[in-house]
Amino acid sequence: QVQLQESGGGSVQAGGLLRLSCAASWRIYSSSVIGWFRQAPGKAREFVGLIRWSNGNTLYADSVKGRFTMSRDKSGNTVYLQMTALKAEDTAVYYCAVGSHYETQPSSYRTWGQGTQVTVAS
Repeated sequence: QVQLQESGGGSVQAGGLLRLSCAASWRIYSSSVIGWFRQAPGKAREFVGLIRWSNGNTLYADSVKGRFTMSRDKSGNTVYLQMTALKAEDTAVYYCAVGSHYETQPSSYRTWGQGTQVTVAS
């Protein structure tokens, strides 16, 4: 069964850090792009960052640039989202997704995880 599983969410104080993981149940294809998105209550799902599986190239939303870093473990079929200097506005459910294109729109991604909650207390 093709599945993505996020983990690592939790509650932290503003200024703190968390590392999210996204593990795939299959061998991720070299041509794949892994994206992280988030959705706060009452808001649309928004792009956080993406990483190209083949070469590790990354792209980040302006709101997280310089604070969040994506990396990948090819042998473990896992992508990480290291989040530092967290702000209250980072509070959301975070999702990872797999797609085939270097795109920031959620509609470009075909396989999604269930999400993990991140809560940042101010």
